[in-house]
Amino acid sequence: MAGINKVILIGNLGKDPEVRTLENGTKVANFTLATSETYKNKEGQKVTQTEWHNIVLWRGLAEIAERYLRKGNQIYIEGKIKTRSWDDKDGNKRYTTEITGDNLTMLGSRRDTDETDAGSASVQDKTPDNNVGDEKDDLPF
Repeated sequence: MAGINKVILIGNLGKDPEVRTLENGTKVANFTLATSETYKNKEGQKVTQTEWHNIVLWRGLAEIAERYLRKGNQIYIEGKIKTRSWDDKDGNKRYTTEITGDNLTMLGSRRDTDETDAGSASVQDKTPDNNVGDEKDDLPF
């Protein structure tokens, strides 16, 4: 049986996305996302616990992040957990765990963004459908 590696997060960007273009022209965006959970402890005091997630977006999603996402924006993101390792300059093995995003939805109002056309929008793989309305179907609605 195959495993499932799926993450769903709603949170706020901790910083503006850092976007770079690789030698082959592929764009990649990195940023942190904060998810918070609030509960009352045994003394009845409200406690907020925040987790920070490292997010990586590739290609088209990286371009969307570069254009529309800013520190503080609230987003919904779906993706996969990935852990990678490398050797640092001293030869020590280092590890990081990241969320590689597959689907992104910008939440919040238009005033939360700098762009006028970037309200609440969902992005996965947006390929324009130029044939909308050209086909006739027999659906009654």
